Amino acid sequence: MSVLFSELLVPGWADEKIGLDAVTGTYSDGSSFNLPCHTADPEIFFSEEELAITEAKSLCGGCPVRAQCLEGAISRKEPAGVWGGELFEDGRVISRKRKAGRPSAIEVAAREVSAPIQKIPSLPEVASPASSESARRESAA
Repeated sequence: MSVLFSELLVPGWADEKIGLDAVTGTYSDGSSFNLPCHTADPEIFFSEEELAITEAKSLCGGCPVRAQCLEGAISRKEPAGVWGGELFEDGRVISRKRKAGRPSAIEVAAREVSAPIQKIPSLPEVASPASSESARRESAA
């Protein structure tokens, strides 16, 4: 979700959303300087690499505002990144980032075990014109 400048001009557009300042404090009071997301490299919270994402999630583990951060990210429908120890993509919490390309055979097999493919009931066979002609000859004989 992106915010357009024109939306910022509309009073009350984000009243139901929880802003970052409500969670992390402001730089004037100094409380935000103690948070892991403010002391670590910010790139790891928005990385595509699994190792960096795992590191970002672990940094959130001991954060004193983790629950509020997660609640705020959900209310704002954060488009990407690690927020409150959870990975977000397109405003939803996901378990892990999908790699580019085709899924591996192991991933496909695991998906089929958890949700097996349902078989479509077969339709009755329709006789072809050649088979119906031979059936008529046999019944006539």
